[in-house]
Amino acid sequence: MSLFVRKPLAGLLTEAHETGGHTLKKTLGWGGLIALGIGAIIGAGLFSITGGAAANQAGPAITISFIVAAFGCAFAGLCYAEFASMIPVAGSAYTYSYATMGEFIAWIIGWDLVLEYAVGAATVSISWSRYLVKFLEGFDVHLPASIVTGPWDGGLINLPAVFIVVLMSLLLIKGTQESAFVNGIIVTLKVAVVLIFIFLGWKYINNTNYTPYIPENTGTFGQYGFSGIIRAAAIVFFAYIGFDAVSTAAQEAKNPRKDMPIGILGSLAICTVLYILFAHVMTGVTSYTTFKGQDGIAPVAVAIEHMGTKDASGVIHPDYPWLNRAIIVAILAGYASVILVMLMGQSRVFFSMSKDGLLPRIFSDVHPKFRTPSRSNLVFMLFVSLFAAFVPARVVGEMTSIGTLFAFILVCLGVIVLRRNMPDAPRAFKTPLVPFVPILGVFTCLFMMVFLPLDTWIRLIVWMMIGFDVYMWYGIKNSYLSSKLPGTIPQGNKVIGWSGLALSLLLAIVAFIHHGMTEVNNPDTGLFYFSLIFAAIHAVIFGSRLAKK
Repeated sequence: MSLFVRKPLAGLLTEAHETGGHTLKKTLGWGGLIALGIGAIIGAGLFSITGGAAANQAGPAITISFIVAAFGCAFAGLCYAEFASMIPVAGSAYTYSYATMGEFIAWIIGWDLVLEYAVGAATVSISWSRYLVKFLEGFDVHLPASIVTGPWDGGLINLPAVFIVVLMSLLLIKGTQESAFVNGIIVTLKVAVVLIFIFLGWKYINNTNYTPYIPENTGTFGQYGFSGIIRAAAIVFFAYIGFDAVSTAAQEAKNPRKDMPIGILGSLAICTVLYILFAHVMTGVTSYTTFKGQDGIAPVAVAIEHMGTKDASGVIHPDYPWLNRAIIVAILAGYASVILVMLMGQSRVFFSMSKDGLLPRIFSDVHPKFRTPSRSNLVFMLFVSLFAAFVPARVVGEMTSIGTLFAFILVCLGVIVLRRNMPDAPRAFKTPLVPFVPILGVFTCLFMMVFLPLDTWIRLIVWMMIGFDVYMWYGIKNSYLSSKLPGTIPQGNKVIGWSGLALSLLLAIVAFIHHGMTEVNNPDTGLFYFSLIFAAIHAVIFGSRLAKK
């Protein structure tokens, strides 16, 4: 039982009501929580991913893809809302899993959240740098390529990416109230731009662009048809990521039992409506085929260029050319708020893990004046800055999506477990139709995970195996709960050993399947051989743990 010891609910509730210099400052109301959620959800993903997913996977039915993705988020959001009202403690899915499924599962989900927040923040900062360069070029200001790109992309260091990470980190250290105020301004700006795009573009919709609404499948899985809609749903799911970050701020909410459900579900509902309307206008003003080969801001720019009137020669003259620059401003603001909330979410998850002894104490030290986890913020500022400065951003959007979907699945399962084990525990908000809603959440999220590319699965498995290493060498030895139980280390060796061997075998199998599927058209031998070597080394490591007495 040691690795699956659960954190007592009574202890969590006591922790939620702690006061003093070693606790986080309660400053957020329901309005601030909704703004926090919108700040994390609406980023450049809306502006860039929508066009590509429509062009390559779903066509005009990209609106259906957004609805499918929203259903998966809604089921998970209802489960998050129950947990957040019941266990108003920093840590999000990590804390919920600790209370329902035990320490080992909680560690897995906590490590998984690193993938969502910290790595995602670094990647978003790299994209922020690219859009800043584009914005400055509009004013004839050209930054040297050597200081705006990392070494793998032909430069030396990505200084703008470092700048935005440092700026957001310092803002977080200063205080949650100040961070929420700045986030509120940013949210107002980018929501205004989205509404302007929808309002101005609506009158230029040409209904012939919606025919066929669901393009016929090309014969390749995921290219149009039903499979294309679901593949697009898994891709645009990235644009929804963020509402779960609201739950990481539970310990800083003034009235978490009431305000957390409002913040989670309110931000998700507002963004879902905006996303569907945005996609409907975008694919209505021009054919989805015109977005092929476009990336970054280009899909939205193409749509804006079709918001105009044709002259005698059939050339369209856009009526709102200034809107492209406004979109870039919204993207810069959107990225900044996403980085802010991601860095905040990650520091709060590690705050909880550190208080449980699974990570060094530096991550749970609270600043005596600002009452924020300042040292944790500084550590992540350094880590994320180094990643943003020198490492290229590749496929991390899909990695973040698969990590988040995995977290959602565990939260949905946790509601079912807690309803069975603690049916009489006080709940300010109850997920309706349990167990049907959580089960639907599990299947919807798992369904979208299956449709993600196999190389994304490879990276997720590798990341989880690294997490096993950290837990094996540090977490299990320092845990405040499991380390006090007799037989913890031997039993931990057994559980981690068998789990690690299973992951090693799964990694090898997925690598072979992926290699076989890409061998002809797009060989990726580097990833294939790395996966096999990594799996073999860890099979030896985990096997040795099983051999220990």
